[in-house]
Amino acid sequence: MTRTATVAARPATDGRRLRPKLDQWICWWSIPIFYNLFGLIFVYFTKIMPPPSPGLTQDEIVAFIRTNATNLQIGFVLLALTLGLASLSSGIIVVQMRRMSSARVLAYAYLAVLAVAALPGCLFCGFMFVLAAFRPDRDPRILVLLYDMGLLSFVGSLGCFVIQYLVFAIAIVLDKRAIFPKWLGYMSIWGLVTELVALPSWIFRGGPYAWNGAISFWLGTAIFVVWEVCLVVSLYGAVKRQPLDEILA
Repeated sequence: MTRTATVAARPATDGRRLRPKLDQWICWWSIPIFYNLFGLIFVYFTKIMPPPSPGLTQDEIVAFIRTNATNLQIGFVLLALTLGLASLSSGIIVVQMRRMSSARVLAYAYLAVLAVAALPGCLFCGFMFVLAAFRPDRDPRILVLLYDMGLLSFVGSLGCFVIQYLVFAIAIVLDKRAIFPKWLGYMSIWGLVTELVALPSWIFRGGPYAWNGAISFWLGTAIFVVWEVCLVVSLYGAVKRQPLDEILA
């Protein structure tokens, strides 16, 4: 009788141990899913990554929009449907930041910064290109304006994320519980620098600081990809190490 009761109780006990972290694992898996969709949208459908040159002529810009109008619409409809997945990654980061000895307030600041930065850094770009694709027979000068506004927002607004990296780096460096490795905090400073070097794309129409330049776009993108991979790996470790009694408390 006792042995039977013990065996029968095991599934419930094991299930209780697994369920407290299920929400975090769902959020964790949303990160690779979202960035794969992000690549599909911006590289395959809309062809905005890598960005077309700011030096295109009016005729070339109009041709880009008109020949790509259907793909732009499909791509940005997908973005509207899936951009909310980014909030799941923010959620799990904030949960882990709140565990730090230094970051209760910084966790909320991190969340607020991302909520604000998503508008100019992603959605605004989509709105501009969808407006252009919705009526591709518009006056060519209007199509050029929408094209410029979309890409200047997409690359030039990366400065919005400077505070995100700064808040995250400060929280990690000051944390005494080692929720995230210290090197991730210092690496986040590099992420901050790459966001700053994207700002000259508002000014330059050619060279390394243009919106498709080696520094403004390619260097920033390369460092962001490395940082994001390191963040995902570090998040996995943080969730894995989090004590169950801390979650159930």
